[in-house]
Amino acid sequence: MILIVDDIRANIIALKKTLELHNIDVDTAESGEEALKKILQIHYCLIIMDVQMPGLDGFEVVKILSGNKKTKDIPVIFLSANIEKKYIFKGYETGAVEYITKPVDTDLLILKVKTFLKIYEQQNQLKEMKELLSKEIKVRKEAQDNLEVKISERTKELVLKNEELEFKNHELQQFAWAVSHDLNEPIRKIQIFIKIIKDLYLAKDDKAFDYVNRTIKSAERMQTLITDLLAYSRLSSKVQPEKTDLNEVLQEVLSDFDYLIERKNATIKKNVLPTIDSIPSQLRQVFQNLIGNALKFSNSRENPVIEITSELIETKDFDAIPSPSGRYCRVIVKDNGIGFDEIYLDRIFIIFQSLNDRQSYEGTGIGLAIAKKIIEKHNGLITAKSQVGQGASFIMVLPLEYQEIK
Repeated sequence: MILIVDDIRANIIALKKTLELHNIDVDTAESGEEALKKILQIHYCLIIMDVQMPGLDGFEVVKILSGNKKTKDIPVIFLSANIEKKYIFKGYETGAVEYITKPVDTDLLILKVKTFLKIYEQQNQLKEMKELLSKEIKVRKEAQDNLEVKISERTKELVLKNEELEFKNHELQQFAWAVSHDLNEPIRKIQIFIKIIKDLYLAKDDKAFDYVNRTIKSAERMQTLITDLLAYSRLSSKVQPEKTDLNEVLQEVLSDFDYLIERKNATIKKNVLPTIDSIPSQLRQVFQNLIGNALKFSNSRENPVIEITSELIETKDFDAIPSPSGRYCRVIVKDNGIGFDEIYLDRIFIIFQSLNDRQSYEGTGIGLAIAKKIIEKHNGLITAKSQVGQGASFIMVLPLEYQEIK
């Protein structure tokens, strides 16, 4: 709504009718005092004010409005018959947005009024948008604060759970050590006594001799299983890595397999391996499992050939491009054994999973699970490529420098 302020009623009526023809709502006041009372009670979007009025003139009214927080932003257009520059300047100085001299060009006045109404409407929209944004920011801030509180609470809960799990894991390791000792001791005695019975009393009884040999074999498998389970559980304990020459680790493993390599007439091919940050005893176990499997699952049609190769790569990726300044190494253990179907690739690294007949190939199904867990503890990767009857290649990617797992 627009307020027209003029002490001459005829001027008010004429201007009011002109504005109403353009569908503009109008209110009126015939003095500065009446205008101030109405402005304090009603919200106007524009004021058209005469300058020369008895009592409070237009300048004084606008000055009062400018000093009030509630009314200072209401736009005011002065209408005046006084065309002297000092009055026009004074009009703008008091805070008016426009100063129009009489006689009034109604088309120009209507154009200016509509412009200010449009500006007023846009300002209201901006104000509403600002309020909505303020509310949205407040809601989001409250949500963020609540989320941070929940994250903090959840983090504390997870830390406590982790501490509890570490304590239970430590207890489990202690239990595993005790149980392994208690299980290994009677198995050793069974093996000793069965061998004594076999040597002293069953030499002439072929059937009994066969049964005893089977019993000894079963006891040996049980002992291997206990040893492997103990090795698997021991991987959870924290050990500080150290600089490790993989060539030395590999040589120790090959020395352990000297007899089997010679018996199977196996050929070992290798290139120079790098020095990395690792836990040597654990990587020794990885090579023992992989080379042991290559010898165990050899092809009956030809002698075993095992190749151990290494190259530096830039990224932690099985297919990364070789780079002399790489931060990772890719180690491949390749054999020409019986191989396996790659559809079972995920199974071979799971504990107690075996793709082969355990009557023909002895094993506990733990070796590759141990290898995978060790490589992952070193923040590395392990996979395999193979075809049935075409051998297998086990591919490992390891960082040269220790990287704490996050």
